[in-house]
Amino acid sequence: MTDAVKRGKKRAPRHHYSVYVVLLSKDVLHEAKFRRCNPGYDLAMPCVYVGMTGQSPDIRFDKHKAGLKANRYAKKYGIRLMTELYECYNPMPYDAALDMEIELAIYRREKGYGVWQG
Repeated sequence: MTDAVKRGKKRAPRHHYSVYVVLLSKDVLHEAKFRRCNPGYDLAMPCVYVGMTGQSPDIRFDKHKAGLKANRYAKKYGIRLMTELYECYNPMPYDAALDMEIELAIYRREKGYGVWQG
């Protein structure tokens, strides 16, 4: 038991939520729905899936690939995590992760990426 618990003080909540970005194969462009949702896609840019999780991004990516609560694009077309696009933001509180997921998706789409957001 910690000293804070012994004294009856509450601990600050632990921030353990993360955003993550998965690089998708360009084969995702064969999906009409993906193309419709990315009208400004620049062919020179990557396609990505942006999500948030209470697990580590590595574990969440593995679960996508295994089909466990998976996004269909991340499962079928996911290649690897693009840690360089999100590591600096993690960890964070739940509400911040929800907001950051949306912001990351919007920002990447504005840069010409093909984006699917979870």
